[in-house]
Amino acid sequence: MEQAGKRMRVLMLNGSWNPDGSTKAGLDVMAEAFAAEGVEPEIVATGGKPIADCIACGKCAGLKRCVFDGDAVNEFAAKARTADGFVFGSPVYYAHPSGRIQSFLDRLFFSTMNADRYAALRHKPCASIVVARRAGTSASFDVLNKYAGISQMIVVGSTYWNEFHAQTKDDVQGDPEGLQTLRNLARNMVYVMKCLKAGREAGVLPPQQGEEIYTNFVR
Repeated sequence: MEQAGKRMRVLMLNGSWNPDGSTKAGLDVMAEAFAAEGVEPEIVATGGKPIADCIACGKCAGLKRCVFDGDAVNEFAAKARTADGFVFGSPVYYAHPSGRIQSFLDRLFFSTMNADRYAALRHKPCASIVVARRAGTSASFDVLNKYAGISQMIVVGSTYWNEFHAQTKDDVQGDPEGLQTLRNLARNMVYVMKCLKAGREAGVLPPQQGEEIYTNFVR
């Protein structure tokens, strides 16, 4: 049951090693747009320390959290339970998202899948944003959206693909169309969150998942 007057909250992930670089600058643009709409943004940094890869040990099924505790994955998963929406931000490295955000999301999604079938994430709005000096944004954007697509999240779009261009954080203001894309994305997310909230209040609830069918291509 939602508390009366509770502000909606968006959890945002900075998938760069740099806590104050161009990725953070793009997330800040969205955070300002969220705040202007009465939504509380929170940015979580992956930080500069190493992030362990998912090793598919399966221990998260019993622990209800990832077995590795040396980074922010479990903290993010705990906060996700009460978040209303998500933004995953990454710089582009070799036409791909950063390795650290992929390790982070591999473990976040695998552990929440094994813990409670993505209950902390499913049927919630999600968006990915990427920043590059020149190219590789579309491929990186596609990779990040795959996480949302398999976990029944609602992928939100904007007036262009969710990308902007910069080499440093100071360059971000030099991409006015990218800034517009980020602001419109935030407003679209707020719209979807409000529609979902209104639906819940009217008794329109998410569908129940049917029988789970799990097959392998090799028999």
